[in-house]
Amino acid sequence: MKLMEIAERLAGTLDGDGSIEIVGVAGLKEAGEGDISFLANPKYASLVASTKASAVIVPNDWDRDAPCALIRVENSDQCFARAAALFYESPPVPLPGVHPTACVADSAQLAEGVSIGPNCTIEAGVVIGANTVIQANCVIGYKTVIGENCLFYPLVSTREFTQIGDRVIIHNGSVVGSDGFGYAVQKDGSRTKIPQIGIVVIEDDVEIGANVAVDRARFGKTRIGKGTKIDNLVQIAHNVIIGEHSVMCGQVGISGSTTIGSRVILAGQAGLAGHLEVGDGAVVGAQSGVMKDVPPGDFVMGSPAFSHLQFKKMVANSLLLPKLKDKIRVLEERVEALSKG
Repeated sequence: MKLMEIAERLAGTLDGDGSIEIVGVAGLKEAGEGDISFLANPKYASLVASTKASAVIVPNDWDRDAPCALIRVENSDQCFARAAALFYESPPVPLPGVHPTACVADSAQLAEGVSIGPNCTIEAGVVIGANTVIQANCVIGYKTVIGENCLFYPLVSTREFTQIGDRVIIHNGSVVGSDGFGYAVQKDGSRTKIPQIGIVVIEDDVEIGANVAVDRARFGKTRIGKGTKIDNLVQIAHNVIIGEHSVMCGQVGISGSTTIGSRVILAGQAGLAGHLEVGDGAVVGAQSGVMKDVPPGDFVMGSPAFSHLQFKKMVANSLLLPKLKDKIRVLEERVEALSKG
């Protein structure tokens, strides 16, 4: 594809030879002749001068020399994603219908345009909306209801009575509706399983990453609000309520009966204790341990988590401890010398 054609599709300003043939995309370090790369983070600006890419997508205000052609755009990150899509070979779109190896209960209801892949199991009473795709080796449990235009990648499992809205995407290996982690401790220290008789409700436009576990409620509902995005390897326990358009990054763990507001961000490996409330618009930093409620709009870090401003001051002060230790040692020596004198 000619560079001038890419610039036109991105609505960018071309600085250089538009007849260059672009054959692929790559990072600034890895790119070679025929590749197009991009600069979104100023941290990597120095790499533009040494890149071997044939062209680089840069912000409109880029004012440095470069050894290659440039495409100036308003948002280089988004535009590179669009450019990359031009060279992406997408897999074939699954055709509507039921694969011969799938097992579909007679009482299941499949709307127009539904695609059921190889070796899937669709249990009794399941309802699947129009144009939803269930790829290979998925198990859709008893009386699960799935909306329209959903996409389940291979090896997704939903347990009984799960309710899923429209345009929901669930990636490989995730389990929705597994039992909540609930046991009653007996006098002898043994544990007896507490029945988990609630359900999971996933609202419209949610995306769930790979190997995520969403536990069914002990009673009532575990709920994930519309537009929420969940990264890989996230654990959502029983009776958790998540608001709309929130983000859970990789390896987040949310304990039972905790309520997460709307437009909340939980950064990677954050852990939340049970029966807490995290208010709308709050941010929990990476690897934080949340032991108490987080007010709306607050930003917490650390374990136990507290205000990010206090946390940053604490870290900054801890870096001074070696110097303070040396200073105290010198002062102790002076005091000792004065006392002897």
